[in-house]
Amino acid sequence: MSPWTFILDHRGEILSATLDHFTLVVIAMAIAILIGVPLGMFIVQRPTLRTIALGIASIFQTIPSLALFGFLIPIPFIGGIGKRTAIVALVLYALLPILRNTYVGLTGIDPAVLESAEAMGMTRSQILFRVRLPLALAVILAGIRTATIITIGVATIAAAIGAGGLGTFIFRGVALVSDALILAGAIPAALLALIADFLLGFLERRLRIS
Repeated sequence: MSPWTFILDHRGEILSATLDHFTLVVIAMAIAILIGVPLGMFIVQRPTLRTIALGIASIFQTIPSLALFGFLIPIPFIGGIGKRTAIVALVLYALLPILRNTYVGLTGIDPAVLESAEAMGMTRSQILFRVRLPLALAVILAGIRTATIITIGVATIAAAIGAGGLGTFIFRGVALVSDALILAGAIPAALLALIADFLLGFLERRLRIS
């Protein structure tokens, strides 16, 4: 059976796995953004905390994905088998690009703009929310874009701990030495990544132009 015939014959199952995969990514990215962006804003004026936060996020990024999933399983409350552990691992992988780009975007603004804001009598908080953040949005979105692509790819490993998603086809395909099964998982995952990259890239360009 050719890969395309297999995909057509099992399109319902593949669509269901794709939706599971998409749900994992969306939940993980939402949590990572809610953590990474505020933390990136918080460390702008705090060098010690900045070093610690970026260092810890970098360490998580260097751990092999399958190993990180394994390390999390025995941890109480956040570990175990299933989607919860997968989401925690995906959040940890997504944090670094979001956190780093938020910091870089907020600190890479023309000093003359900041001096003008200070001359107008704006407080640090006002400068952060009214000047730095709007000007840094494109850079922050670039970090979110990178994190999303990473998360879509790493989410395929989530199938190893029973979290579902497109990785189920890939793992089954490897076990059975079946190209059709592997492609049934790899092609939709690649399409998700391309669509996310295009949409977020388009939004990023619009923000840079405006």
